[in-house]
Amino acid sequence: MAIRQFTGFFLGSWLIAAQCFAAESWHPSKYGAGDTLGAINNLSPEKVVQAARLVKTGKTYALGVETGPDSPAYPPRQYSMTVLQLDSGASEPMGSNRATGNDDLMMLWMGIGSQIDGLGHMGIDHVYYNGNHANDFVSVTGLTKLSVDRLPPIVSRGVLLDMAKHFGKPILPEGTAFNSAEIKAAAAAQNVTIESGDVVLFHTGWLNVADQDKVRFMAGEPGIGVDGARYLAQLGVVAVGSDSWAVEVLPSEDPNQAFPVHPELLAKNGVYILENMDTRALAADGVSEFLFVLGQPRFVGSVQAVINPVAIR
Repeated sequence: MAIRQFTGFFLGSWLIAAQCFAAESWHPSKYGAGDTLGAINNLSPEKVVQAARLVKTGKTYALGVETGPDSPAYPPRQYSMTVLQLDSGASEPMGSNRATGNDDLMMLWMGIGSQIDGLGHMGIDHVYYNGNHANDFVSVTGLTKLSVDRLPPIVSRGVLLDMAKHFGKPILPEGTAFNSAEIKAAAAAQNVTIESGDVVLFHTGWLNVADQDKVRFMAGEPGIGVDGARYLAQLGVVAVGSDSWAVEVLPSEDPNQAFPVHPELLAKNGVYILENMDTRALAADGVSEFLFVLGQPRFVGSVQAVINPVAIR
């Protein structure tokens, strides 16, 4: 009896330890215990030169959408601007050259419109990328670590996978998930290979819904599933984006989970998320690869940032 009790205790303790280890096995990061940049480490001057060679026509594409008071946004996110005339509009102009001007006061959430999610945006049980606990870097005045302002420019090869074309529909329905099998098939059909350091964007047609029905647009979306996120992270991509507001499929594949792709990419793998990317012109031109350029705003302590990346082919 004593031996059986000891054996049961040992096995039980081992199981608990194994479960704890599994829960913590996503940190420290493969880029180093003190790393704060995640998959951006896969960028290099050589990668930039390689991506620059993709430019053949000089045509540019703005990937950011217009951001304003009517932009669909995850509640309670809002946008508000006040334009101020520095001379009140009635006073005498300044100087002998009679200079006048305007200024603007912006009140908005960073997570509105086209945006980049930094590594401090979503975690697991208050633990974020590389094991950083919220208590150690999150403050009401801004993040002291993992903030977007500390990122270098993201200049790399961009890959667009047209999932709407792959599924044979102009707009994929909400709840349509694509994972590693679908990603591999779409890439093969477009004769493109995803490489380490790439920025991968998905075209689903979903952004068109925002022009027609903002309520439906925010109620769900087609997108990448957890298996697809893991696959892309294993390939070493820097960022994953889509023409939807959350990038991942909603409703989620597992109805008991909330935004599972976000912590999979951000917390576990250090892969950035690019939301509401306007991929329509790229898809219409049949573009599969291009030079991707993003110099994100450097708002100190920011979790996210409104962005307008540029694709050049």
